[in-house]
Amino acid sequence: MTKKIFSSIMLTAACVLFASMITTVGFLRDYFGGIEESGLREELGIAAVGVEDDGMDYLAALPDGQRRFTWVAADGSAIYDTKADADSMENHSEREEVKAAFETGAGESVRYSNTLMQKTMYAARRLDDGTVLRVSVSTATVGALLLGVTQPMLAVLAAALILSAILAKHISRRVVAPLNELDLEHPLDDSNAAYEELAPVLGRINRQRSQINSQLRELRRRTDEFAQVTGSMREGLVLLNEQGYILSMNPAARNIFAVDGDCAGKDFLTVDRSCDMSAAVRSAMESGHGRLHERHGGRIYQVDVSRIDSDGAAIGTVILVFDVTEQESAEQMRREFTANVSHELKTPLQGIIGSAELIENGMVQPEDMPRFVGHIRSEAQRLVSLINDIIRLSQLDEGDEMPRENVGLLSLSQEISEDLGAAAKKKNVTLNVGGREAYVFGVPRLLYEIVYNLCDNAIKYNREGGRVDISVENENSSAVLTVSDTGIGIAPNHQARIFERFYRVDKSHSKATGGTGLGLSIVKHAVLCHGGTLSLESKENKGTRITVTLPLSK
Repeated sequence: MTKKIFSSIMLTAACVLFASMITTVGFLRDYFGGIEESGLREELGIAAVGVEDDGMDYLAALPDGQRRFTWVAADGSAIYDTKADADSMENHSEREEVKAAFETGAGESVRYSNTLMQKTMYAARRLDDGTVLRVSVSTATVGALLLGVTQPMLAVLAAALILSAILAKHISRRVVAPLNELDLEHPLDDSNAAYEELAPVLGRINRQRSQINSQLRELRRRTDEFAQVTGSMREGLVLLNEQGYILSMNPAARNIFAVDGDCAGKDFLTVDRSCDMSAAVRSAMESGHGRLHERHGGRIYQVDVSRIDSDGAAIGTVILVFDVTEQESAEQMRREFTANVSHELKTPLQGIIGSAELIENGMVQPEDMPRFVGHIRSEAQRLVSLINDIIRLSQLDEGDEMPRENVGLLSLSQEISEDLGAAAKKKNVTLNVGGREAYVFGVPRLLYEIVYNLCDNAIKYNREGGRVDISVENENSSAVLTVSDTGIGIAPNHQARIFERFYRVDKSHSKATGGTGLGLSIVKHAVLCHGGTLSLESKENKGTRITVTLPLSK
């Protein structure tokens, strides 16, 4: 600011000095020019009287000076000239001042010479005899005068400018010093009263400062809200600028992409080098949207990339990352379930249709008829069991609310032991129920399915003369149901999958026992429906132990 004030003062001083000198020169020129014109007229009057009295002798007797007298005859020819040979001079009848003198008695004119930087003033007067006497004088023009006074003018101008510079520097410092001491943090304080003229400006600064502080608080509040919202999101959120550099990345995104610390300002390619991701970002910048699926840390993620527009121009992209592992797993399970259901339903139906066709075509001997009818009945019964199991699983998957009540697991186990008594006797398997009563608040039918399926499997896959032990206990506010058998056991490579739908360790054995492959899957879902847990211990050729833990009734 000091420089601007100094420059303004110096420029003003220079302009004023220059204009003053030009004005002074012009004024002096006009003043002395007027005096010159008056003197010229007076001399012309005196000379006219002298010429009328003494003629040419008067002009010849005039001293040699700046004035030039020319005596012009009535026809315009020169009679006599004090500076030149009259015989060699041209006719003057058309000269402006001479012409005016012939016509009106007197005439004046001024002619300029740009090459000589002179002006010549002419004055003419008609004499009594009809001739004209003319006098002229040459003076310097304004340009010539300026050239003549250039050196003194420059000296004066330089001295004036030096003095102006000193004064301007002093003045600018004095003007700026109070401005530099202004307390803009508190514009309305008395310490800022150096210049009254600044009061409106300081008031405006104070209002603007208040507005800015209010806007900053609002911006900070919104930033905190945005950080809280994005920080609590399970989905990953990444903001990129137009060049693909990270503006913001929430904790979920940092966890998904395995990034430590703040990534703001980094190229997103350093975080995800996938070609598919780069293609999705480019597609979003071009068309507005991009999508892909990626795997990170054993999880499946759906990535949606959208373009951010402002005033019709793309300024960046936003990346949303969704964990779709469960959805993908559920979809895969659904596809497998559909395929398995189709296969499992088709097998007994084909058996029924085949036996029925043989009977219909008379290809079955009367003595074989009971065997074929029994096969149809068993396959139909297997089909009914499969459909019932599928319905139960569908109900569990849909999470339909079912009526609940307090159910005693020990009593339920004893009831199921009686229901399976015939099957156990047929297999020569001993059923033992022990422990103490434990009540569970649950769905009676589902709890029945849990115990029944576990016991039924324990009988089916047991050895001739084997044993099944059913135990119910109260442990740490939980009801613990344990079903152990002395059967064929389960190989370690199969143990992790036996609760999957339609999974069978030995398909031929399962078919022989009439299993649908859904019993243990129903058990798993029913246990989860009650908020319980399920564990398995098994050794080949030694037996299997399955433990179900359920919350006790409150």
